[in-house]
Amino acid sequence: MSIIEAIIIAIVEGITEYLPVSSTGHMIIASSFMGIEKEEFTKLFEVAIQLGAILAVVVLYWKKFFDFSRWQFYVKLIIGVIPALLLGFLFSDKIDEMLESPTTVAVSLLLGGIVLLFIDKAFNHPTIHSEKEITYGKSFITGLWQCIAMIPGVSRSAASIIGGMQQGLTRSAAAEFSFFLPFLQWPQPLCILFFKEMECSGCGAKRLRIDYSIFG
Repeated sequence: MSIIEAIIIAIVEGITEYLPVSSTGHMIIASSFMGIEKEEFTKLFEVAIQLGAILAVVVLYWKKFFDFSRWQFYVKLIIGVIPALLLGFLFSDKIDEMLESPTTVAVSLLLGGIVLLFIDKAFNHPTIHSEKEITYGKSFITGLWQCIAMIPGVSRSAASIIGGMQQGLTRSAAAEFSFFLPFLQWPQPLCILFFKEMECSGCGAKRLRIDYSIFG
């Protein structure tokens, strides 16, 4: 991967991260289109650069995110990411294999697009209009829906928004809750891929290529 290719992939990530399409899926397709070898570093890079989008949400909602008097908000986020953390740990190798398949991504994107056409009609009677009304149980079930996005090409934000709407949240409330979930979830896949990269490269000093991540 060259610096230019890293910048192109980062642009794809920035455009697609908070749209109800899969940013990871689009990065996989972009990498395949440019002929980038699917090595451990490429997978690590595609996860690591998502930190920028996550921090953008923290900046945008900083007043809410750092309001420590509302401790229930943090508990809901922790409960919401538990399913993904557990399943991600148990099936990390299988997920890693699917990250190498542009075909899996293409099929997932197609099916996901069809689902989005009808989702508003399926859940059109919301009863929850703000995060304060979300119960711990609904947080957990929304987190279960998010696990569908472990299939490359399935949008994490779309899966969690649909899960929230299925639990009675308005689209805006579900979207806002979805935006916060990656902050606690993101370090796990990063750490798993980081250690795999270290194993593949010995001490890792020659292949970590931190400069690429900085450009991303």
